[in-house]
Amino acid sequence: MAFGSIEELEGALARSSYLTDRGLATALYLALRLEKPLLLEGEAGVGKTEAAKAVASALDAPLIRLQCYEGLDIAHAVYEWNYARQLLHIRAAQAGTVDEGELFGRDFLIRRPVLEALESERRALLLIDEIDRADEEFEAFLLEVLSDFQVTIPELGTIHARERPYVILTSNRTRELHDALKRRCLYHWIEHPSLEREVQIVELRVPGVPGRLAEQAARFAAELRALDLQKPPGIAETIDWVRALTALGRQELDVEHVQATLGSLLKYHEDVLALRDEALAQLVAASRD
Repeated sequence: MAFGSIEELEGALARSSYLTDRGLATALYLALRLEKPLLLEGEAGVGKTEAAKAVASALDAPLIRLQCYEGLDIAHAVYEWNYARQLLHIRAAQAGTVDEGELFGRDFLIRRPVLEALESERRALLLIDEIDRADEEFEAFLLEVLSDFQVTIPELGTIHARERPYVILTSNRTRELHDALKRRCLYHWIEHPSLEREVQIVELRVPGVPGRLAEQAARFAAELRALDLQKPPGIAETIDWVRALTALGRQELDVEHVQATLGSLLKYHEDVLALRDEALAQLVAASRD
């Protein structure tokens, strides 16, 4: 175990430019201490993926990321055979330039993220990102991986982890995950940060940002989250927005530059249209008070 206490982990995460609250720090610490996968859920943009990246950085561990999507299968997640190389080998064997050999051996195996994490020479952190986007069939397959940290390849047999990887799964909760998967994981829901915490995060992630601008931007983002928008901004959008405002040389918010940079904060045209004229002016005024 790399960290002797929750406070030590918090400090290491902060040095990796990630500020966490006590609840998340405790969940991460226990996942590392108990060597159990951790499932992080929350709205998009609250820092789930960044938490995994920061933990890998704090541990100085290889980060191996599996980005989930609809239709993800074993060939893209675990392994596949290099058919082109196999075909060339067959032709070379027929020409007598090489021995026929074993076509389904290690030389022809392409390792994908899951197998790469299991066979990593250094203990890796496997990030299974947005597991809720994958099909239920793939979710069921993960049960073997998360239970025994092994995968079965028919031609090679069962492959066990050289060193059990750390595992963090993230979900935006676009669908409910199966209880069997959840039982194998510790769980933590990440909320949007408090105003004070968001200001601290912005100041950490955007070096040199004027303090007044960071505070006003965090207030403005918090006000937007209280509205009925299709996609309220997360902390990731707040950071991108402040970077844009800083690049324009702004010291504080004003209606003109907020309007011009809303595309860094809001990602739906309907949400941008909802913030027009008087509504936008009122939000800017409230954030400056």
